[in-house]
Amino acid sequence: MIDLTDQPIYNSRDSRYKTPYGAVPSGTQVRFTLRPGRVEGFSRATLSARFESRGDQIESLPMLWSGLELDRDLFQGSLDIGDYVGLVWYSFLLERLDGGRQELGPYQLTVYQAEEVPSWFGEGMTYQIFPDRFLRSRVPDPAGMVGGRWVHQDWEELPEWRPDQRGEIRNRDFFGGDLLGVMEKLDYLKGLGVETLYFNPIFEASENHRYGTADYDKIDPMLGSNQDFSRLCDEAHRRGMRVMLDGVFNHTGYVSRYFNGDGFYPDVGASQSWDSPYRPWFNFIQWPKRYESWWGIYSLPAVNESCPSYRDFIFAGENSVVRRWLRAGADGWRLDVADELPDDFVAGIHQAARAEKPDALVIGEVWEDGSTKVAYGVRRKHILGGHCDGLMNYPLRNAILAFFRGGGGEHFVSAMETIRENYPPSAFYSAMNSLGTHDTPRILTLLGAGGEYRNQSRDWRAHFRLSPKQRRRGKDLLRAAALLLFCFPGSPTVYYGDEAGMEGFEDPFNRQTYPWGREDRELVDWFRALGALRRDHPALRRGNIRYVAGQGPLLAFTRSAAGETILCACNAGDGPAAMELGFPRELTPLLGRAHVDPGEEGPTLTIPPLSGAAFLVHEG
Repeated sequence: MIDLTDQPIYNSRDSRYKTPYGAVPSGTQVRFTLRPGRVEGFSRATLSARFESRGDQIESLPMLWSGLELDRDLFQGSLDIGDYVGLVWYSFLLERLDGGRQELGPYQLTVYQAEEVPSWFGEGMTYQIFPDRFLRSRVPDPAGMVGGRWVHQDWEELPEWRPDQRGEIRNRDFFGGDLLGVMEKLDYLKGLGVETLYFNPIFEASENHRYGTADYDKIDPMLGSNQDFSRLCDEAHRRGMRVMLDGVFNHTGYVSRYFNGDGFYPDVGASQSWDSPYRPWFNFIQWPKRYESWWGIYSLPAVNESCPSYRDFIFAGENSVVRRWLRAGADGWRLDVADELPDDFVAGIHQAARAEKPDALVIGEVWEDGSTKVAYGVRRKHILGGHCDGLMNYPLRNAILAFFRGGGGEHFVSAMETIRENYPPSAFYSAMNSLGTHDTPRILTLLGAGGEYRNQSRDWRAHFRLSPKQRRRGKDLLRAAALLLFCFPGSPTVYYGDEAGMEGFEDPFNRQTYPWGREDRELVDWFRALGALRRDHPALRRGNIRYVAGQGPLLAFTRSAAGETILCACNAGDGPAAMELGFPRELTPLLGRAHVDPGEEGPTLTIPPLSGAAFLVHEG
């Protein structure tokens, strides 16, 4: 018999109170049950639902008394969603005969348009490559290339981080990493367990990060040729790997074929003539010198995404950028600053990608909970169907960092269960999960040093290296955090070099060159083992998740699918931690260190400090 004496009146994550669980497809009927204590004397209950995307239309429904369960009254009601898509904010009102009342809520219900989402991305490991810094096949000559570049002759030098004589940090220093260098290491990446290669921008651009696109039709010549890209895709596909490109469609470069601010290109750019075919692509405040730009950075002029010719160029045309590069071999797009692109623009990209390749994927860059994201005063439709198939999961990164900094397993569970409840299942399982990216400090530095040290000078951060003691602690935490990442739903994504022990604070210190020949072999071997774990176990590729522990320094969950269950357990504390599992089953260690003490009621795990372990769970 279930003891309800300590149960809440309502719990949106419990099927006894709400079915189906979490987000629901349009057309679903959602059933709610309230369980107030009999002693409270409630005689009436009402469900109120606010349909945000219907102009905040409110629907109120009575909830009927349906009997008793132990000392609890049961009030039940159903909400028919109909053809609605968007957020529903619902709440409950309980009333007594004496006029007393209690309100619960509001709670979020995400309603999405059901669609077929390719499963390949969320199942396997992704590897993020910052192209200029991964590996060069030769030292390039930048003569004649756009942007007035210069090339570091020494691969191991620091990137240039100081302002020039004009006080600008122009990012014109290159190291010359190229596509042939990536091809040279495809077998290494395959051996790590990589199934998707995600490239930061590879199109011609004046700056080393290439986020100010100069020519969408052309691979940057320092990286190679268009033919090199197709060959890379062929070689990756031959090894069972997919390729995802970075789509930067919110802005172009000041130095570009389209804006042509410095006159490098023979085309007549938007800044050169009012009659330029590219002029409507940009939002001029006072032509030609004043224009809207991304975050006010003059070198990144913002585009007018509503311009028909720009839309045709990016996604609507048969030979659009989105379709052409999929045709050339890419398998998907990651959309830079997706929340700064209009919803119908993102929908157009999604439609074009699927039209070109039915299993093409679109991932959006969003830093918050993507179901509730508001940008420019508009609630975004990122994961409501027909837009982004998944998002970059920065909330997971934040939760992992907080947990391993002493934030408590209960806070991790709360944060991640909120995401799981708010996201459609396809978006939750297609998330791009990472501990670090080109926009964040290196994860080893954060974990080892304990913070970003923004109070120190930039010169100090440029030359900072972890002490032996800090590095040991950072490596221990990184191994545990990476285990959690590889066991969690969504694609575990490794930023190039994190597996080799690279250090560095913010950009550009997090974008140094890969230390070929100087890798941390212990970490490389650990990530290789994680890749194999993820590759070989169906439960980790698509399994559900159930939390077993989440309190203080302990966090544990199981993933189950295809008759297999994997247990992942982590200890973020500085001392050993014991955990009783409470189910009579046998455990086979798969990775990591933990002592298993069998017991009649179930095994007890003792996990060493700053570590984690994974086990195969067998029926007892």
